Amino acid sequence: MRPNRPIYLDHHATTPLDPRVRQAMRPFWEDDFANPHSTEHAMGRAVEEAVESARAEVAALLGGEAREVVFTSGATEANNLAIKGLARFHRDGPRRRVVTAATEHKCVLESVRDLAAEGFEPVVLPVQADGRLDPEALRAALEVPTLLVSLMAVNNETGVVQDLPALGAIAKAAGAFLHVDAAQAAGRVPLDVEEMRADLVSLSGHKMYGPRGIGALWVRRRPRVRLQPLFSGGGQERGLRSGTVPAPLAVGFGAAARIAAAEGALDAGRIAAQRDILLAGLRAGIPGLRVNGSLEHRVAGNLNLTFPGVSAAALMAAVPELCLSTGSACSSAEVAPSYVLTAMGLDAAESAATLRVGLGRFTSPAEAHAAARLLCDAWARLTHHQHAAE
Repeated sequence: MRPNRPIYLDHHATTPLDPRVRQAMRPFWEDDFANPHSTEHAMGRAVEEAVESARAEVAALLGGEAREVVFTSGATEANNLAIKGLARFHRDGPRRRVVTAATEHKCVLESVRDLAAEGFEPVVLPVQADGRLDPEALRAALEVPTLLVSLMAVNNETGVVQDLPALGAIAKAAGAFLHVDAAQAAGRVPLDVEEMRADLVSLSGHKMYGPRGIGALWVRRRPRVRLQPLFSGGGQERGLRSGTVPAPLAVGFGAAARIAAAEGALDAGRIAAQRDILLAGLRAGIPGLRVNGSLEHRVAGNLNLTFPGVSAAALMAAVPELCLSTGSACSSAEVAPSYVLTAMGLDAAESAATLRVGLGRFTSPAEAHAAARLLCDAWARLTHHQHAAE
């Protein structure tokens, strides 16, 4: 880390590029620059082979087959393709209901709600105070014949892990397709498409120490899941996502998936240790600090914290040495309470006092200790000034 560089604690927004991923990508920015679809010549075929190898590595992270992976520009596109593409393919079928949860990523919520204009019935289920979806709430919603259930494996604000095996079994028993947004889960928790009973799974390269600008949608082949493409073009990616596959990004995504498969459990243990250091330090120095969402069912690197008596904006301004956020990077331009926290029962004032802390692969124990000290000192200064003003 460069001297005087801030401590990065915003790994849910994006992760740094792993140096091994950068090294894997480098030849494809330089000498191996051919179009992977130009298979008439040797250079094109060599790049195509590298892309297909990366596809296999991404599939292996999920327990799927290489030919089930469709490369996209990221998880937002993959989520749109999964939800809208499946609904539109089945637009003439008898099932009109599409079910999701109130704490999903905005691109999922908006995709589901957009389908109302196309004659579908969007249903957005509430979550429990710990951020998890009650399986019985899903079961009740599926009493009406349902086309699709779309749920995220790990929440991008709270880090809460949904019980996808149980929820997936309920969806399958009701005859619904299941789409899983795994952007925040891949590389952080084990994923298995068979265990989740998933039909579609979305991924993002830059959430797992890979490059920005690439993601994937896993599309079950047996039994075959059919989608309508979102846009027209040259028919690449099995006709589901036209456009030239960016070979350097695909290779980097594959390398990131390979590293995640090999080292994910080790990463999680190490990151959890740094998180525990940080949380212990904060609890010792900030009475009344609250962790939002289940601590038991949570990815290792996440802390969603409500700081009593101060605003999150003021606290962040007081610690320029730390890179933190108040919630989803996609919503950071909005001055409004977090809809995720609102769905979990927090009021506007509590939401305004809440920070998202995201630790990652390269967070050190020294950084965890330093972050706790800086936040405790800043909180003490802010609350002291408030009391003095009163």
